[in-house]
Amino acid sequence: MTNYQICNHCIMDTTDPEITFDEQGVCNHCRTFGMIAAQHWFPGPEGNTKLKAIVDRIKKDCADNEYDCIIGLSGGVDSSYLAYQASQLGLRMLAVHVDGGWNSELAVKNIEIICEKLGIDLYTHVVNWEEMKDLQVAFLKSGVANQDVPQDHAFFAALYNYAVKNNIRYVLSGSNLATEGILPLSWGYDAMDLRHLESIHNMFGRIELKTFPKVNFFKRYIYYPYIRRMEVVKPLNYIPYDKDQAIKVLEKELGWRYYGAKHYESRFTKFFQAYYLPQRFGYDKRKAHFSSLIVSGQMTRVEALKEMEKQLYPPEQLREDKEFVIRKLGLSEVEFESLLQAPLKSFLDYDSDYRLRLVLSRIKQRLKGIL
Repeated sequence: MTNYQICNHCIMDTTDPEITFDEQGVCNHCRTFGMIAAQHWFPGPEGNTKLKAIVDRIKKDCADNEYDCIIGLSGGVDSSYLAYQASQLGLRMLAVHVDGGWNSELAVKNIEIICEKLGIDLYTHVVNWEEMKDLQVAFLKSGVANQDVPQDHAFFAALYNYAVKNNIRYVLSGSNLATEGILPLSWGYDAMDLRHLESIHNMFGRIELKTFPKVNFFKRYIYYPYIRRMEVVKPLNYIPYDKDQAIKVLEKELGWRYYGAKHYESRFTKFFQAYYLPQRFGYDKRKAHFSSLIVSGQMTRVEALKEMEKQLYPPEQLREDKEFVIRKLGLSEVEFESLLQAPLKSFLDYDSDYRLRLVLSRIKQRLKGIL
């Protein structure tokens, strides 16, 4: 790559086409993380106080309800540790797992163990596979970077819809700054933009999405937060969340087992992150994951660079996973390879709510200034 440059603080580099560097060679991701963390990340004693106040409010508001909150459970580190911590805090949870057709056996076992040992009620929503398959093939044909949109949209849409169905106001999210503080927009556009999802499916899909879980712009920004008064709470931002320590706790206390890397509880996500993105776009998401750990103090830059020297996808594993993905999507190897050779596209090449969201963001900022 011409004019290659890597950040002097994290390991993000010019494989992010929109990255910028200051005079000290520090990237915009590090600077943005610092600003966001100051407002939303409290890993010290202050976080304990804030989290206790939030939990007390939830328990008080939901005293007469069957559940205090709802939680999405994937079997991965973040959601599993969130369930463990929420249980320790005495919250009565309803767990929702969305089966999009790509669960690894290990993820399923982790979910079963967590719910059994913590006494959590579990509801599993199974997405219609023919619809999911059609949508995922449509996204492959679209040539955009974020091939996880179909799965991610279904996960969160089903979770929010089930929260409304059960009259649950509080949604616990495993999203956190400690392990997800850095992710370039160009590497993964917002999966919750239904207009974007439907634009691609209308162009490349073949069947109607009759039962596929959806959340539109109105529901996401108006109905849920203001009419249903739904609140998304991110407890991991209020504790000293260390990924390695979390894994040790889960293994010791629950018999949970690690699956290898961030979001690899899904076989498609593993293939997408470790093969599709690097091969098609030159994006190695390990850079963002490790950089998040660097800026949150869980990993040194030297350690991250050493980790980057490791093989991304062992050949035998790649062969097995590639065959599995092709077969499950109902494609021939020739069809699949032709999709990998198609022109690259940006999410901006398709219809979306991106500009509408920018306008909404500016309005919110102005209202904050006034209030």
